[in-house]
Amino acid sequence: MREFAAAQGFEIVSEYVDQAPATDLARRVEWRRLLDDAAKRRVDLLLVWRIDRAFRSLLDAAQTLERLRGWKVGIRSYQEPWIDTTSPFGEAMFGITAVWAQLERAILRERVKAGMERARREGKRLGRPRVAETERVKRDWPMVRQRIESGEISRREAARLLHVSEQSVRRMLAQRY
Repeated sequence: MREFAAAQGFEIVSEYVDQAPATDLARRVEWRRLLDDAAKRRVDLLLVWRIDRAFRSLLDAAQTLERLRGWKVGIRSYQEPWIDTTSPFGEAMFGITAVWAQLERAILRERVKAGMERARREGKRLGRPRVAETERVKRDWPMVRQRIESGEISRREAARLLHVSEQSVRRMLAQRY
């Protein structure tokens, strides 16, 4: 994006990068800083990777666009070059793309739920594998369990040796794994 900005002749005022998803506003510290900078007129164009990476819903996109418009700040999308809210056509394409992104999220959510339901019906276990199912634990647990039962080491020490939580050690002891 830096190369794209340079090729377009944009002056990069700041970079705002969050590792949180668009739906997690509490952890999107940089997004809030960006909006604050936009409100203070420190930026006049926001370049995003993709629209669906920036906004959590159609409503959020529309409300944010309205706020940015009031501050005279445009939006451009690196991956969606037809989006440029500095023109009426680009603004229309922004709306269409935001609607499409919300539809894609809804379809994906339905597919994931249907897939999980199918897996449950087939008797498959969902989620992360239990710690006891990892190769290291399968290999080392018999020796570690012996040392716990003989009083040589504590559960806490066993957890440290196996790189698992104490709760996992307690669960494996209770199951006679």
